[in-house]
Amino acid sequence: MKILMVLTSHDRLGDTGRKTGFWLEELAAPYYVFKDAGAEVVLVSPEGGRPPLDPKSAEPSFQTDTTRRFEADAAAMAVLAETGRLDAVGHEGFDAVFYPGGHGPLWDLAEDRASIRLIETTLGAGKPLALVCHAPGVLRHAKAPDGKPLVEGRKVTGFTNTEEEAVGLTEVVPFLVEDELKRNGGLYAKGADWEPFVMTDGLLITGQNPASSGPAAERLVAHLANR
Repeated sequence: MKILMVLTSHDRLGDTGRKTGFWLEELAAPYYVFKDAGAEVVLVSPEGGRPPLDPKSAEPSFQTDTTRRFEADAAAMAVLAETGRLDAVGHEGFDAVFYPGGHGPLWDLAEDRASIRLIETTLGAGKPLALVCHAPGVLRHAKAPDGKPLVEGRKVTGFTNTEEEAVGLTEVVPFLVEDELKRNGGLYAKGADWEPFVMTDGLLITGQNPASSGPAAERLVAHLANR
């Protein structure tokens, strides 16, 4: 079992002067779900190298057992320091693709041609694709084979408008994940803010927020086990 994880390379939080990037828990929790299931995990990002970590996600209040495990894991940190380039890989050779969130993906991955192609071809090849928190927003330009929005008529979830409001970034982000999924015809559903909530529609798995990242990864592993 070989799983590709796609991280953001974007580190600027709009015009606020603050830093952003990927959210640590959304990398660490799935990473260990996959590793503990015996999977090989490969990390890529648009620019390659070390992707930017959202500094907020490393604050004590957002640390979890898995984030502490990741930061103490020399092998994991070495892999993170040298991510491959997104435009140099495809779904070939991988069993599934997983996108952690953080605010960064809304700026780069959502508009990245290589990312859009990876999403479309992974599902087209009959392989599962999972995206959590802000990452479902990167589906905004992806198309189904008939040219319609990929999420149209599909059950999806992602970071809620009220969660975005709670972190005070409604006016900063380029678009709201919940609104964008609905605008593209997605059958959007959500659970309670900050609680784990995962939607599955065929090969497409989406998680609502950081707490949903581990459960979404477990859903992906279960799908692969049942092939």
